[in-house]
Amino acid sequence: MSPADGVDVLGAGHEDAGADDIVEPGAGLGQCAGDDLEADPRLLVGIVWWIGVAGHDRCSSGNPHLSADADGARVADAVLERGTRRDPLAIHRGSVVVVDALRQVDGWPCQHVAVAVVSAAGLEAAHGDEDLPFAWASVTKLATSVAVLVAVEEGIVGLDDLAGPPGATVRHLLAHASGLPFDGAAPLSPPGHRRIYSNEGFEVVAAHVAEAAEMPFPEYFEHVWGFALPGSPGHGAHGPLAQLVGVAHELVVPTRVSRETLAEAAAVQFPGLAGILPGFGRYEPNDWGLGFELRDGKRPHWTGESNSEATFGHFGRSGTFLWVDPEAGIALACLTDLEFGDWAQDAWPRLADAVLAS
Repeated sequence: MSPADGVDVLGAGHEDAGADDIVEPGAGLGQCAGDDLEADPRLLVGIVWWIGVAGHDRCSSGNPHLSADADGARVADAVLERGTRRDPLAIHRGSVVVVDALRQVDGWPCQHVAVAVVSAAGLEAAHGDEDLPFAWASVTKLATSVAVLVAVEEGIVGLDDLAGPPGATVRHLLAHASGLPFDGAAPLSPPGHRRIYSNEGFEVVAAHVAEAAEMPFPEYFEHVWGFALPGSPGHGAHGPLAQLVGVAHELVVPTRVSRETLAEAAAVQFPGLAGILPGFGRYEPNDWGLGFELRDGKRPHWTGESNSEATFGHFGRSGTFLWVDPEAGIALACLTDLEFGDWAQDAWPRLADAVLAS
């Protein structure tokens, strides 16, 4: 579906719908039968994926409203003093049923695709072009949001720090409630009045963290995640499935931030705000957390009919998505090389329902 094809769906003419609102510009689960996996080597994971964050103390309160004391560690200092800490992400052979569900992607119209199911125990199943780097597009915002939340827990910034347009805060920026447009510095409304999906907001919040941390945001991001951010904090990540699985695992069972901080990030910020969900139209309310899009009662949606209302995540223009369903205890990560369009609105929910039924 081209941008022109999506005009009516997006609600063209709404003042909070940018020209590119369809997408941003730029770029349990049981044991498996071994013979089934051996028949298709793509179903086996060939590398160990690592997760970790440099110098972050998860034994602290984790309350994003509290400031760290004078001895609170900062990521930059911790890296210099101790180096990056990494913990291994457990790898599990996926069940045959889950693998069969993931094989749906073989019928998708994209040339390349990689998908994975992740639980608290680790990787449950994967399928497709696992080693191929993909453009993540706006799925980048999930990783950027976690990096900002690490900065909050380290006392580098606060969620209620003023940042961006007059009266806006870090919280407003992450929750697409600052009033900033899709692109551009001139606000369209006062903070907290409308849900306006904004790439600009992520540029501003990344700059705020960079200034406070006294280091470029891509460097801070890499210290948090262990992989580079080659482009925009809103849509510039580029990497293989392994890296997105690391993000998914963090959102299922956090190690970089506390559970309390993750819970706040997945809760509605500024309840009741209406706005446009790119690609799907206007919702009242259009609920978001701290960088996480919340499913709540939205219909239609890019997740499945079987997903709980607690599901949160993000999707991107490049045909990518990551959702976490806390009630099911799993995440589904997907990278493709075909831009979001009609095909995705049909295929993604069907894949989600198949995975949740497995």
